[in-house]
Amino acid sequence: MNQVTVLQAALLGLIQGLTEFLPISSSGHLVLARALMDLNEVPVLFDVLLHIATLLVVVWVFRRRLGWFLASLFRYFSRQTRESDKPNLRLFLRLLVATAITAIVAYIVSGLRVRESPVIVSAFLMLTALILLSTVSVKGNKNLEELSWVGTLVTGTAQGFGVFPGISRSGITIASGMMVGMDRRAAGEFSFLLLIPAVAAAFLLSLRDAAELSNTVSISALLVGFTSALIAGYASLKFLLWLIARGRLWFFAIYLIPVSIMGLLHFGF
Repeated sequence: MNQVTVLQAALLGLIQGLTEFLPISSSGHLVLARALMDLNEVPVLFDVLLHIATLLVVVWVFRRRLGWFLASLFRYFSRQTRESDKPNLRLFLRLLVATAITAIVAYIVSGLRVRESPVIVSAFLMLTALILLSTVSVKGNKNLEELSWVGTLVTGTAQGFGVFPGISRSGITIASGMMVGMDRRAAGEFSFLLLIPAVAAAFLLSLRDAAELSNTVSISALLVGFTSALIAGYASLKFLLWLIARGRLWFFAIYLIPVSIMGLLHFGF
């Protein structure tokens, strides 16, 4: 089992930070990067810890919305609910339901060992490109508070399929949100809010790999990778929110299609 160097950890953190929010699949890029670095046996917990770094970015960028949730929940449980709390409580409930649906779908499909196949990952990158291209002519007008239960079901299910490396979690959830009538900004925000419980759950489930992680990744390499993912993640999230507001989500298909083809050619032949 190869030891992850500080330089490799920095590169993997940079890849994670840049690709977590950009709709090009962070897990897919990490699989391909590890394959090229001959690091195929790195524990899943390392990937999840890099995801935690980008999770902190989401919490910071959407701190105002999260603050509203906490304030509304506090007033609800203390029986002091205001009329203005109701939209926040409804949205919070939809996030919980969508997360539960994601967990069910992810559990069903996670039995497939796609993570170990760079060829399949490359094919899924092409699928992500097609999903992004499908948003070109979609123009929803619903805000977050107008998200229906059907929309909740669709986006929660879509995120479940995002467990496949190569299928962008953000890409498929934003696209599905737009398909059910949400405007671009609302679809993007809902997608990133859904990331919080998803990554937190993945972290808890992967803690069993903690002992194995210490054998392949040093503390210094882990810290460098975490910091790299944190800085790159903040830059990429702000950039993606800017692009979403301008309806340019499909731009990333221009990148994904040649990467997918090169991956298929390199790992498949």
